[in-house]
Amino acid sequence: MDPFDRAQELEMEEREAAIAAARDLVGRGVSASECDDCGVPIPPARQLAAPGCTRCVDCQNVRERSRR
Repeated sequence: MDPFDRAQELEMEEREAAIAAARDLVGRGVSASECDDCGVPIPPARQLAAPGCTRCVDCQNVRERSRR
């Protein structure tokens, strides 16, 4: 598996996890309006761009960098 295939696979796994998290939040009636890591409000534009997101852009960037 080349690096591009692996990157696509990881992206798909992250999207599936985000969708599952969003479904869980909806099922519990919880809004993903605040970042899970720092508690800062997640801007509506980010919520629309990345449905099911649970982190602000900064915390998500930190998480993605730490995985590399």
